[in-house]
Amino acid sequence: MPIVKLRAAQPGERTSPGGKPVRNKLLLALGDEEFQSLRPYLEFVNLPHHMSLHQPHRTVKFAHFPNEGLISLVVELKDGKSVEAGLLGKDGAAGMPAVMGLSRSPLREVVQITGNGFRVKISTMREILQSSPQIHVILGRYAAGLAMQVAQTAACNRLHKIEERLARWLLIAQDRLESGTVNITHDFLATMLGTDRPSVTLAAGVLQEEEMIVYMRGSVKILNRKKLEQFACECYAVISQYNSGA
Repeated sequence: MPIVKLRAAQPGERTSPGGKPVRNKLLLALGDEEFQSLRPYLEFVNLPHHMSLHQPHRTVKFAHFPNEGLISLVVELKDGKSVEAGLLGKDGAAGMPAVMGLSRSPLREVVQITGNGFRVKISTMREILQSSPQIHVILGRYAAGLAMQVAQTAACNRLHKIEERLARWLLIAQDRLESGTVNITHDFLATMLGTDRPSVTLAAGVLQEEEMIVYMRGSVKILNRKKLEQFACECYAVISQYNSGA
């Protein structure tokens, strides 16, 4: 498993019991008292590319709070086809259905861009929620926003053009990575968008011709974010609104 190094924690920063800096925005949003109630159970983990955090229809064992990287929520069908239903990074957490009371989930949770973060046992999370109303409110609000992202993404994948969907995906990914470059391949994007590689190549070509992005081997660099936002379908604005807690 690859090792991902974090810079040393600065005075006053939140850390795990092992001294790893906390970058996850949900954990940072907690009040000091409630963060301290959760802190002893934060286990630092590396999140390598393609690591499955949860297999469909199996019991969810951990909630994961990324510091870095991207995690996809993927719907997999019996014929082997799959499509992304949601995307999260250090803005959120994986394993939310189990945290909120469901023992299983039909979604596969898979790391799409390497990162790191913390995990907490689901049983521990449920115990803490019973006596920590602020954690319950913050995670409940996030889970509701994530559910809306899943619903909006389903409509987007069914009704909008591939180049608009690609623009939407790149914007969401950049928001969560906070980087101008997204390390992805056309094959990966095809799976996430529920289409084929040639269609993604054509769509990326449209965005590149309009000088919104430049595609390099294995990565996409966003050149003109404002133009990309104008080009994307309305789904990006809707998802951003509800994921921001508005």
